[in-house]
Amino acid sequence: MIESLLVANRGEIARRIIRTAKRLGIRATAVYSEADADLPFVVEADEAVLIGPPNPAQSYRNTEAILAAAKSTGAQAIHPGYGFLSENAEFARTVEASGLIWVGPGADAITAMGDKINARNLMAAAGVPVAPGTTEPAADLDAAVTAAAEIGYPVMVKAAAGGGGMGMGVAVDEAALRTEYDKVRAFAERMFGDGSVLIERYFPRVRHVEVQILGLADGRVVALGERECSVQRRNQKLVEESPSPAVSPELRERFLAAAVRAGEAVGYRNAGTVECLLDPTTGDFFFLEMNTRLQVEHPVTEYVYGIDLVEEQLRVASGLAPTFDPDALTPRGHAIEMRINAEDPKRFLPGPGVIRTWVEPTGEGVRVDSGYTEGNTVTPFYDSLLAKLIVTGATRDEVLERAKTAVAAFHIEGPKNNVPFFSELLENAEFRSGAYDTGIVSRMR
Repeated sequence: MIESLLVANRGEIARRIIRTAKRLGIRATAVYSEADADLPFVVEADEAVLIGPPNPAQSYRNTEAILAAAKSTGAQAIHPGYGFLSENAEFARTVEASGLIWVGPGADAITAMGDKINARNLMAAAGVPVAPGTTEPAADLDAAVTAAAEIGYPVMVKAAAGGGGMGMGVAVDEAALRTEYDKVRAFAERMFGDGSVLIERYFPRVRHVEVQILGLADGRVVALGERECSVQRRNQKLVEESPSPAVSPELRERFLAAAVRAGEAVGYRNAGTVECLLDPTTGDFFFLEMNTRLQVEHPVTEYVYGIDLVEEQLRVASGLAPTFDPDALTPRGHAIEMRINAEDPKRFLPGPGVIRTWVEPTGEGVRVDSGYTEGNTVTPFYDSLLAKLIVTGATRDEVLERAKTAVAAFHIEGPKNNVPFFSELLENAEFRSGAYDTGIVSRMR
């Protein structure tokens, strides 16, 4: 097993990785920016290294500073968490070329799945269902218009190099397409340095369901169940649950088999997620993208399958067998995760500030993965995620009731936060029924 680890991330995911590393007797080093000097993950690490100012380009995306920190602290491996450099193939290659262990999928797999058009084509060749769409970038607006006419409106206009719900727009007709194409292309060039755009069929009423996969050290790929991720704002997730209330045993078998094929098609190792769109009326599902990293919502899978995904990542990176029997994976119970963000609960606009009060809920079936505590300052430099509230139990109904109690007990004063939204959601008849889709938040607003 790896003996020393540098965590190239911040906030709750850094704390999460550090916690497992220390449990396993692995020395954990944190890196931090000037803005994060007082956050819990810095204190909880065995060692912490300041790597730059608040701007992520000068700190958490600064390859040279991170590698220098690894060298100075004697780290054997680097865990990138999610976001920042986690899906940067060049960073992964540089880490390994430096003689360090990369706790994640290989650079080739990251490259293959990082371009959405290439990923779609690979998945189609592997027999994974894909939605109608372009097989190469729409070179210009005329090409986009032609493609949309062939696919049929409405269409989704997407940045080929995008991710995390960014760089997307919906066009219901040609006039809208002309606007969205220019908008998405400009955004993609600015954010990703790649203005390539793809056109896909847009499904107005659809569910977002993903499958957790793990590529083992022996070359096998296993699927660890599905997660429902349809509660979203601006195409970004707010709530995840496992198992999905929309997935029958027969559909689950098809989902998991397709996800395994997806991983095998790129020789996948370590943790990843195959994201799909599910048409609830027909039961048809389509490949959306693969996230080549640990997901924010991994705790719900951890509960349902009784494993520590970070530990499994470290074991794969160390060339070790998993702690579980890959041929006897049995889900149990239900879990829901709610993303507690520093944003107002109505319009979901960011609201940084000093945390004057921070009281986390406790009790049976309640877990909080937090990045902050009382007295910390939430700055505008990073993602608005404050914490993840995970509630577990034997059944979905039990979890919903526990979640209501837990949300009511979560008190944050200072920055704006979306805790009140979850109180509203947990009383919403559509959500409680389990028969919801990606439009639920817009209908609530």
